[in-house]
Amino acid sequence: MIKLREVDKYVDSRFQRTFILKGIDLDVEQGEFVTIMGPSGAGKSSIMNIIGMLDEPSQGEYYFFDEPVHKMKERKKSEMHKHYIGFIFQAYHLIDELTVYENIETPLLYKGVKGSQRKSMVAEMLDRFQMVAKKDLFPEQLSGGQQQLVGVARAIIGQPKLLLADEPTGNLHSEQGDEIMQIFKKLNQEGMTIIQVTHSEANAAYGSRTIRLVDGAIVSDTKQEKIASN
Repeated sequence: MIKLREVDKYVDSRFQRTFILKGIDLDVEQGEFVTIMGPSGAGKSSIMNIIGMLDEPSQGEYYFFDEPVHKMKERKKSEMHKHYIGFIFQAYHLIDELTVYENIETPLLYKGVKGSQRKSMVAEMLDRFQMVAKKDLFPEQLSGGQQQLVGVARAIIGQPKLLLADEPTGNLHSEQGDEIMQIFKKLNQEGMTIIQVTHSEANAAYGSRTIRLVDGAIVSDTKQEKIASN
């Protein structure tokens, strides 16, 4: 599903080149649940942004379902992102001017889902995340944890083939965090490919594989037994 070949990401200043990612080779099969771990500044968010087609590698090749993303025009990339990828950001990225309901609905509008179907899909998400009473509130009226739940709901509502989650439980208390991880596990069992960035070993245990990044390079890639269902 995903192939990165010799991917570099760097920033050039007048006298030197600073590498954020260096020589990344990575294959992710459809249906995997992959965790990326590493210290701050290791390049975790950069690799997620490249896989999510929000950023381009400085060098190297990226294939998504065998399509060469590194050769695609912006418009095609935007279409691919819209139809195949859900993204949960560490900083929420909710749209301030839209209500909870409208934020969650946004991906369905982009995908051209019909009104009545949108209504029932959003209602199901609001119910699942116990946000029905907050559907008409704006992001600034929510706590950080509630904003994160809206971000998660928005990312998964369109049933993307690939879910990218950057510190998805970072702003949630442990019970909410466990809930989100259980939802991820269920989605993965239903066939959704998930790549998460986390500092939490407990969250990593939900996945089937852990990749460790240090200084922009992959230093280990280990498979693990999936966590048992409750």
